[in-house]
Amino acid sequence: MTDRYFDHLGARFAQRIYDSPKGAIRLAVLQRDLQQWLPALSASATPLRILDIGAGLGQISTWLAGLGHQLTVAEPAEAMLDIARQRIEESAPALPVHFLQAPLQELAARGEQYDLVVCHAVLEWLADPATALQQLASLVQPGGALSLAFYNRDALIYKNLVKGQFKKLRKKPLSGQGKSGLTPQQPLDPQEVLQWSIAAGLDCRATSGVRVFYDYMPEPFCSNSSLDDLIEYELRYSQHPAYQHLGRYLHWWLTPAMSGQL
Repeated sequence: MTDRYFDHLGARFAQRIYDSPKGAIRLAVLQRDLQQWLPALSASATPLRILDIGAGLGQISTWLAGLGHQLTVAEPAEAMLDIARQRIEESAPALPVHFLQAPLQELAARGEQYDLVVCHAVLEWLADPATALQQLASLVQPGGALSLAFYNRDALIYKNLVKGQFKKLRKKPLSGQGKSGLTPQQPLDPQEVLQWSIAAGLDCRATSGVRVFYDYMPEPFCSNSSLDDLIEYELRYSQHPAYQHLGRYLHWWLTPAMSGQL
């Protein structure tokens, strides 16, 4: 297995997902979480130095830059970075935004550290996510944080269970096939990710689930629901202890061990 990056075809598929209810829900939950968690880092009026790794089409970076923070946007795929650059520049951020076409491994080798490292939907596309988490931890300065979102293997198992796809469950791994699809090549077990985090010297301070019910809704209920209602109830239940673990993605707020409470 090798690291997977998006080419032009993959970027078009990703754009289709980001423009769908799935993408809107994901963005709403991630932004709400960060609005709750960022104040722990914003003790002073100084803009935060933020690194967005695998920034994709730049939605989160655009939003964070609009809040007045200093962004470095990193994306290994040229097609994705071009879209992110256009989106961010059109938003006219107050501070200059730096763009890097580079994978996570090269960023860690640079030796710089940041107040906040954002890594959303990246680990599940990498050949060695455990090592990648160690590299992410090295990019977070003391007192800083890592916003980590990853594709939840438990949710994928549950999705197949409720659809009665037992033959598929007997086949392992539960990964995407080929180089053009958008199902990650390595869905991640949350318990393994937690152990990797601990080994990397990170404490998990807060958690949330992304799309805790939408992906399980049958038709016609899914299509007949308004986007406003979907987002309202996803936000309501995404941090509920009974439902957050059903999220297709899990969003964790990680800080260097002993760096203080949220």
